Amino acid sequence: MNKKVFAIPESGISTPITFNQEKCVGCNQCIEICQVDIFIPNPVEKKPPIVLYPGECWYCGSCVEDCPKPGAIKLNPLPMNRVHWKRKTSSDMQ
Repeated sequence: MNKKVFAIPESGISTPITFNQEKCVGCNQCIEICQVDIFIPNPVEKKPPIVLYPGECWYCGSCVEDCPKPGAIKLNPLPMNRVHWKRKTSSDMQ
């Protein structure tokens, strides 16, 4: 049975995960570790997985931590989840 399968990634949603094409070896460990199954294997061998359901990402970072190639996966937190630091001035400490 030789069926074609079509998978269309969600659009209009921020990209929680980006892959460095030069560092990723396509081992698919990120697919195995992802708790919410946002990835599917790339049909092209040795290529990064496809982020099929970016809106489902929990931003847990498991894929980044489990990756055998440092720097191959980058977690891009939502702007509202980023920490914004403010330096205290001497007037703030009174």
